[in-house]
Amino acid sequence: HLYIAQPPLYKIGSGKQEQYVYSDEQREEILEQLDGKRNVNIQRYKGLGEMNAEQLWETTMNPETRTLLRVEVADKNNAANDFEMLMGDEVPPRREFIETHALEVTNLDV
Repeated sequence: HLYIAQPPLYKIGSGKQEQYVYSDEQREEILEQLDGKRNVNIQRYKGLGEMNAEQLWETTMNPETRTLLRVEVADKNNAANDFEMLMGDEVPPRREFIETHALEVTNLDV
């Protein structure tokens, strides 16, 4: 089995309280609960390098507090072929794939 440790997307602080947030929906819920409170601080994590070692341990590495996402592959043969095409040495199939699907991208984090 393959699992991916899920780091938080945000840290929201108000006074001495801090909460780690793992989705935009959860962020909106927490902000609604904090509506009207002063000094609400929102920190967006764009990558693990933005966390200090203690935060990374607390949110992503500690087996007692981390969130894991189990990765499942429905069609292993197609996945293996796609992986080889995208990561392999042959450029023309990869270029064709990118040109064909470039306009379909809906979630790009650059």
